[in-house]
Amino acid sequence: MRREQLSDEVVTRLRAEIMTGALRPDTFVRLDETAARLGVSITPVREALRTLRGEGMVELEPHRGHRVVPLTRTDVEDIFWLQSTIAAELAATATERITDHDIDELERLNNRLAVAVELRDPDEIARAELAFHWTFNGSSGRVKLAWFLLHTARYLPPQVFATDRSWGAGAVAGHAQLIDALRRRDANSVVALTRSQFTDAATRLIAWLDQAGLWD
Repeated sequence: MRREQLSDEVVTRLRAEIMTGALRPDTFVRLDETAARLGVSITPVREALRTLRGEGMVELEPHRGHRVVPLTRTDVEDIFWLQSTIAAELAATATERITDHDIDELERLNNRLAVAVELRDPDEIARAELAFHWTFNGSSGRVKLAWFLLHTARYLPPQVFATDRSWGAGAVAGHAQLIDALRRRDANSVVALTRSQFTDAATRLIAWLDQAGLWD
């Protein structure tokens, strides 16, 4: 595995641990301990922490190491607000530009998601969900905006949603409604359904963090 890819995987793992409260606020992320825990060398951990420092998720304290920056409820709400705002803009454009072939592909991907939910396969659920939204957002033709949304999606810890059966069933049903609205070219419904997905996701993540005692 290339060093860059390994560093990216460590970033993804540590970011998810911060976003789910597994790495608690003000905890120091020790290079040697983290490398041993993740089964990697110190180098990709050091590079990952540099990336996370650039995202404001950790900060370097002289002579002490990298400390996890506290994640507030407002931080979480802001992340979802940004995602929802971008996604709604893409959804409105996609309603106008999406082809029948693209809509058929969305239906196929939603069926794939439904199977993954039924099999309780979190990894496949995450892949199918990503493929659905990437196809939907890409149909807008607004490539840069779609990439911005994908960039912000890295803050969503997939295990919070992919392991929640009620979320999976709701996602499949919501996608089916979205597909129906796209076939009718009903932009208002498409945008409303898109926003509701982010509202639901924000509620679930905040509830997860509350239960984890992040803000006690």
